Amino acid sequence: MARRRKNRRKRIQPEQVELSIDGLSHDGRGLSSRNGKRVFVRGALPKENVLAEINGKRAGYDEGLTLEVHNPAPERVEPRCDYAGICGGCSLQHMDSKTQVQLKQSVLVEQLKHFGGIETTLILPPLVARNFNYRRKARLGVRYIGKRDEVLVGFREKGSSFITNMSQCHVLDERVGQLITPLRELIRSLAAYRSIPQIEVAMGDAETALVFRHLEPLIETDTQALTAFAEQHDVHLYLQPSGVGSVHKVWPEDDDLRLSYQLEEFGLEMRFHPMDFTQVNAEINKKMVSRALAWLEPQPGDRILDLFCGLGNFTLPLARSGAEVVGVEGNDAMVERGYENARLNELDNVSFFAADLTQEFKDQPWAKGGFDKILIDPPRSGALEIMQNIKHFQARTIVYVSCNPATLARDAGELLKQGYQIECAGVMDMFPHTAHVESMAVFSRV
Repeated sequence: MARRRKNRRKRIQPEQVELSIDGLSHDGRGLSSRNGKRVFVRGALPKENVLAEINGKRAGYDEGLTLEVHNPAPERVEPRCDYAGICGGCSLQHMDSKTQVQLKQSVLVEQLKHFGGIETTLILPPLVARNFNYRRKARLGVRYIGKRDEVLVGFREKGSSFITNMSQCHVLDERVGQLITPLRELIRSLAAYRSIPQIEVAMGDAETALVFRHLEPLIETDTQALTAFAEQHDVHLYLQPSGVGSVHKVWPEDDDLRLSYQLEEFGLEMRFHPMDFTQVNAEINKKMVSRALAWLEPQPGDRILDLFCGLGNFTLPLARSGAEVVGVEGNDAMVERGYENARLNELDNVSFFAADLTQEFKDQPWAKGGFDKILIDPPRSGALEIMQNIKHFQARTIVYVSCNPATLARDAGELLKQGYQIECAGVMDMFPHTAHVESMAVFSRV
């Protein structure tokens, strides 16, 4: 049987062409046409004429990169970052923030219509916060460049495995964004400068942790140099010689393996390990939790289910209301973290369970008894299996938090089949200057 050919990008000799831009794609690239094919042009905006380099051809479209802009659109701004055109950490710094959010809202509306069959819905004002120095979680690549005898630290280049040659980062929280050059110099000074491929970054409200992955054992002087750097810059130092389970703390020399953030509105402190999943944008996270709870209106006597609950980011604020809350998560470590945070915040009206939420769940202990309200915060793949069986819970209200508008729309269409209607939806600018669309929607039983 013949294999289906993938729509692979052809290697071509770059060609410079003049293009008129007539729209934007979902990922923020300019749209044009040439020789009967659509062209996706990175760095271009609607109503602009640009000189572009065609650097990729596929069966149905071409790809290009803006070299010159002849008539800048009103929405065009000068990127704050010198590496914005190269670095894969951002893709939309040339577009003003208002237009970025409008793009994300249009993507949400279009996806709800295309994948969910939802023609109209109330789109609420977006949740926005500061546009720079917002990012508290990241994985920085590290690579030694022999020709220049230097180490690079940063995000990968757009569409490439190369590391961006950068000296600082304006989207990372400045506690680490200003450390790019010192980190480059530190790693180059080590004997193991060739065998450190990445640094995991995690920040709480007061603490910063750096987890150095190393592919070979470190000699004592390297460990001492890393420790001295951590002391000088007031960061927690962790080493990772193999898998995630090998991560261990080196400095400060204590047994406290937790960072923390506050949810002041609910009087909560949330503690987490540097390798745990947490939201990258602390300000948006607070607004997101607040909006979700305003939609759910938790009350004493309610029974509320929080699916894909993580360490309890929504679970514990819900429990503060006096409702009985059940959190379900596929990761055993996160279940432990949920209970740890419940104890820390003296909440005993919450329970956590570990379960594979892609499998049949009706006979699971946590799924019995029904729920008044449900919050669901699934991964990018969504939660279709749960949506297809959601009637089992008989919940009046469902709040869906999404990091992928396509799977939100698909699952919303399934919820409509299950007897729910969408009340409203909105986007959250969790990742400014990128095309990532984070959104929320609320559904009620008809």
